[in-house]
Amino acid sequence: MTITEFPGTEDQLGFGLGLRTPHYSDILEGSPNVDWFEIISENFMIPGGQPLRILDRIAERYPIVMHGVSMSIASTAPMDFDYLGELKTLAERVNPRWISDHLCWTGVHGVNLHDLLPVPYTDEALDHISRRIGIVQDFLGRPLTIENVSSYVTFKSSEMTEWDFLNELTRRTDCRLLLDVNNVFVSAFNHGFDAGEFLDAIEPGRVIQFHLAGHEDNGTYIVDTHDHPIREEVWDLYAHAVARFGPVATLIERDDNIPPLAELIEELDRARAVAGAQLSQESPDRLARAAV
Repeated sequence: MTITEFPGTEDQLGFGLGLRTPHYSDILEGSPNVDWFEIISENFMIPGGQPLRILDRIAERYPIVMHGVSMSIASTAPMDFDYLGELKTLAERVNPRWISDHLCWTGVHGVNLHDLLPVPYTDEALDHISRRIGIVQDFLGRPLTIENVSSYVTFKSSEMTEWDFLNELTRRTDCRLLLDVNNVFVSAFNHGFDAGEFLDAIEPGRVIQFHLAGHEDNGTYIVDTHDHPIREEVWDLYAHAVARFGPVATLIERDDNIPPLAELIEELDRARAVAGAQLSQESPDRLARAAV
């Protein structure tokens, strides 16, 4: 399976928001300055009802991306083909530009812990996860997009850095990368590595989406909570990401303390401004890569 077998996934979507219930009316009754919406896949993996009817109406007007939280791609449990079947049915309904989930596992013995749990960065884990991504991509008939998670513990058994693991995973599987800039910042703070080094090490050709979000600062550690405005340090890191990776589709996540839609659009406009400023500078790093 190669990237070229999946046409249409390289579209530059622009600047989007996570689709959240409090904003349904504003979206349906107006024309907010949002280029696209990302849905939490599991919220719509249902046989019918009002949420799907609303999603159908929004999908008629805006591009949709599906973002999952329960695939548990790193789990050692057998693949859940019932789950994948429901995911594929939803994809056939909304025709998403891509489908994403997280590089993590989410539970054991059939129990979903509703958390995105980290993996050891080992050759064994790389082989295992690569096989499972291949199964998912074959089942869905499209590439999977994988997101880096925020983490709060590390494994003594890890044999490589997170960025080296991600690079090799995308090489082996032809999957894409959803680069969560806030997650990079959170993990860098918690584990004491350089967030810029992480970004500079990622191979640009695989990154098709950015996430931006707020987090909870607890002094000695920070937690990815999606319930605060985006921090200035994360805006700076986003500028670094745009300079390196170019005009990648950018999304702002907000899952708690959700403000009015207009307030989130103000943040989205700031993302537009940051990206525009970086792209207008014609980053020497990007120009050098383009010349190769």
